[in-house]
Amino acid sequence: MRFAVRSAIRTSGGDTGRPVRPPERGNGAEAAPPALGGRFVAAVTVGSMLNPVNSSMISTALVPIGRSFGAGPAATVWLVAGLYLASAVAQPVMGRVADHLGARRVYLAGLVLVGLSGVAGLVAGSLGELVAVRVLTGVGTSAAYPAAMAMIRRRSARAPGGPPSGALGALTIAALASAALGPALGGLLTGLAGWRAVFAVNIPLALAGLALALAWLPRDEPRPRAGRARGAWSELDPAGVLLFAGTLLPLMFFLTDLTHPRWPLLAVGGIAAGALAAWELRAARHPFLDLRMLAANRPLVRTYVRYGASFLVVYCVLYGYTQWLEEVRGYSATLTGVIMLPMCAVAALCSWAGARRATARGPLLVGTVAMVAASAALAFTGPGTPMAVLVLVGVVFGLPNGLNAVGNQTALYAQAPAGGTGTAAGLFRTAQYVGAVASTSVIGLVYGDRATTGGLHTAAVVLSVLGALLLPATLCDRALRGRGR
Repeated sequence: MRFAVRSAIRTSGGDTGRPVRPPERGNGAEAAPPALGGRFVAAVTVGSMLNPVNSSMISTALVPIGRSFGAGPAATVWLVAGLYLASAVAQPVMGRVADHLGARRVYLAGLVLVGLSGVAGLVAGSLGELVAVRVLTGVGTSAAYPAAMAMIRRRSARAPGGPPSGALGALTIAALASAALGPALGGLLTGLAGWRAVFAVNIPLALAGLALALAWLPRDEPRPRAGRARGAWSELDPAGVLLFAGTLLPLMFFLTDLTHPRWPLLAVGGIAAGALAAWELRAARHPFLDLRMLAANRPLVRTYVRYGASFLVVYCVLYGYTQWLEEVRGYSATLTGVIMLPMCAVAALCSWAGARRATARGPLLVGTVAMVAASAALAFTGPGTPMAVLVLVGVVFGLPNGLNAVGNQTALYAQAPAGGTGTAAGLFRTAQYVGAVASTSVIGLVYGDRATTGGLHTAAVVLSVLGALLLPATLCDRALRGRGR
């Protein structure tokens, strides 16, 4: 992240954290206002780290939590699923609110919710209450990324040049690094102060984010009186939000267990989707989900599909490959984490390198080729594969992890409508969580009750086919050509 911040500083020459003044005329020229500086980038990055780190930090605390409440894995898994489900719905909702009420306001409100969730985690007296805390954490942490993207879009529009590669790269690197370090941080906190520390750590993190945001993020522009008179409630389209949740949640619950498909959930989701389409197209004055824009903006829809598919592969590796290393190879959780650490380092490095190019097509093509190669390599691993080769496979998977993330984010920035960047960024993260949930189903289908080498090879075939389909689709996507695309 340090490199990305320096890049942003070089492109802007610093950032005062105050609203940009109108350009002064003098000597026949206009002075360009500063766009993105190190302090601005640091402030938006801190909050954007909270969702990824909370999604992975809980993993090393699940067993101690289960022991405290006499619950098994089938119950404690809802501490993970609760945040995923809440985030998938809340990300675009928070983005919508940021677009209409002000990105900085939403960013600050999200940090307050995160701090409150940390306090609630200290006093929760049952597993059900902890799941509710995780839902609150998911909602609070979901505000930062779409609000950050909206602020970056607004801020960078005031200065000439291409996409703000430093700021976009910083967001990607922060997300990858915080998610990678989450399990280690969770294990350290649990070992030192007990599992409640995994919740309590959100208090100082939220306070730090609030301090930086209040000091360095420019205030939102005041809303016109006429807009306030019409009422913000109708602009947020609460009926559309509820129908969106009614569509997405049954789908995600259905995807959590494809070994025993619950078809009624799919039917409920389908009915809600029909009602959502009818409402947004005919009745909503300010539609939450602008279906007409999505139908006209096919490049943006393709970016969502690419991003969701790439994260399906990433999470299959993070969960499936690591499970195989522990159950088949017999490695400890600590050693498995060490084996996977180079993958995370390569992903962060590739994100930084890809962000410097400020293009989407090149990183996506290289990342997708690496995805196919690494997936195919899994088909040749087994109980006798040397550890060095196992580490190398993880390193190659780091390429698509980093390059596809930054490439798709660059494409999102270029393709999102200017006035709806927050909502578009929220839907972008929703695609990620749908891919994450779908990956758990793939792992369940190929492994069954426990990880096996045969199951790993089956997963390798599935992931290789998916990568092979993504490659020509990326290559032929004309919308990705050109700088910033």
